[in-house]
Amino acid sequence: MIVYIMVAVGTVFLGLLINNQCSKVNNRMSRQQMLNGVCLTFIFLILFVVCACRLNVGNDYAKYVEFMHLVNCNAYVPTEIGFNSVVKFLYTLSGFENFLLVFAFFAFFTILLFLVAIYKQADSFGFSFFLFMALGYYFQSFNTVRYYLALAIALFVIPYVLRREWLKFIFLVLLGATFHKSLLVVIPLYFLASLNWKKWQLAIAALFCSTFFFMQDFYLKVVVFLYPTYEDTEYLEGGTSYVNIIRCVAVLILALIYYKKVVKGNERNRFYFYCNLGALVMYVCCSFLPIISRIGYYLTITHIFFIPALIGQVGNEKLKKLFKAGVILAAVLYFVLFMRKAGADGLRILPYETFFFHEMVPILSDVS
Repeated sequence: MIVYIMVAVGTVFLGLLINNQCSKVNNRMSRQQMLNGVCLTFIFLILFVVCACRLNVGNDYAKYVEFMHLVNCNAYVPTEIGFNSVVKFLYTLSGFENFLLVFAFFAFFTILLFLVAIYKQADSFGFSFFLFMALGYYFQSFNTVRYYLALAIALFVIPYVLRREWLKFIFLVLLGATFHKSLLVVIPLYFLASLNWKKWQLAIAALFCSTFFFMQDFYLKVVVFLYPTYEDTEYLEGGTSYVNIIRCVAVLILALIYYKKVVKGNERNRFYFYCNLGALVMYVCCSFLPIISRIGYYLTITHIFFIPALIGQVGNEKLKKLFKAGVILAAVLYFVLFMRKAGADGLRILPYETFFFHEMVPILSDVS
């Protein structure tokens, strides 16, 4: 755990030195921009090295090694063509089943896309990066590496949605879907969040959402049709996150208080507002759907931008400091609770082990 705490504290400290709103001076790189580059480089290296050097860390690490072995043997795997192609290419390039290189590949691009997205889109890089780390997005990327690459792509493509560059947006989403097809849900979700909804349209949407309560069997059949491997598995048990519901409600209340000043008339903040509202609806109405949190994460990831944007527009300085302190305290508390369960089944990112000092456990193909 000490490794993760040091990584979080060290990278957040470096993030606070970054000012992503600065510009060139006389068309020349300013000192702040040079400092930004140095800090970003060190943040990336720290996050990448810790992630890439891990061994058997993550609940599905061994399962992924098994998938990679089956891909190399031309056997059936439930993973997408993009993942399979990367595995084939890197294994061929290495001359052996170098699963460490595959994990490093995914770590490199996942972290890179997250950092670029935060640097380009955040009002305050330091605040948004702190939320990114404290809310566990980085550490959860040790699990389901395909999904977190897709999540990083989802965050990266938001500017294309806001600029209505739909072809670029759809192209990148389709590319990302070759690694995790759940990314396809952001096409309708982000499109809906980009609309300027009228009250009567929200009423119709609320009426539609009510169908989730009495048409659950129909929607489960749709899920099984899209994900045949979920049939007759524990993945169809559903479930929701009360912590995420509380978080969405808190963000919604703050957004409604400052709606006219911060959200109304601001296309970017309105997009974040509807992402948060959509996530809340999903967590409340769609708890029966399998792994609803994965879909919700595509929407709640915008909190790392929306919360600083809301607090930044609070006029009263004392109130602004109070809100900011409250958010920081809540995020730190979340991080502490997250670390306390980091070794539990379903997450299992503790204890941290590396290939320098440990050996890989046997996979299913080795013992069968």
